[in-house]
Amino acid sequence: MYKELDEQALARYCSQRDRMAEEELYRRYAVRVSALCRRYLGDEDDAKDLMLDTLIKALEKIDSFKYTGEGSLYAWIRKIAINKALNQIKRHRWRMVPLDFDARDDIPEPAGEEVETIPREKLMEWISELPGLRRAVLNLYCIDSYSHKDIGKMLGISERGSTSTLVKARRQLKEKIKQYLKEQDR
Repeated sequence: MYKELDEQALARYCSQRDRMAEEELYRRYAVRVSALCRRYLGDEDDAKDLMLDTLIKALEKIDSFKYTGEGSLYAWIRKIAINKALNQIKRHRWRMVPLDFDARDDIPEPAGEEVETIPREKLMEWISELPGLRRAVLNLYCIDSYSHKDIGKMLGISERGSTSTLVKARRQLKEKIKQYLKEQDR
């Protein structure tokens, strides 16, 4: 019965603290939320912990969810996950790289055909290896489509700092791609 529920009905049952509905919410969204958290945190164990925290918070706050159409429940949960990930990154700011406002991105872009030969898992590995702030800015800007102004507000840095951090993240990834492609040509 619960597998067939649409998002609105699932949220309604969850707000009534229906245990089976809560389990269905977990089944539907745990993998996607875990992958999202892994993109931001880079560490598998931290991502799983954050995924659980996110789904628990979503269930605690389900009464505040407003259905706006298909996909809105996941969008709402996704926003909770991103906010929790950013808060965790901010708490660990002492591990973050210093900002260099004069960063320049002078490494040429690899050709699209070359990049397509790189396994997705390899790219995800390299993203997960980025320092926390760089990984967060890259995810927020390139994947989640936030503006540098919004990123700055979310992370407590300037708009220019967000731009500079993205340049550094892209430069670091380009170096990895360049090295990988060089090794593949051997």
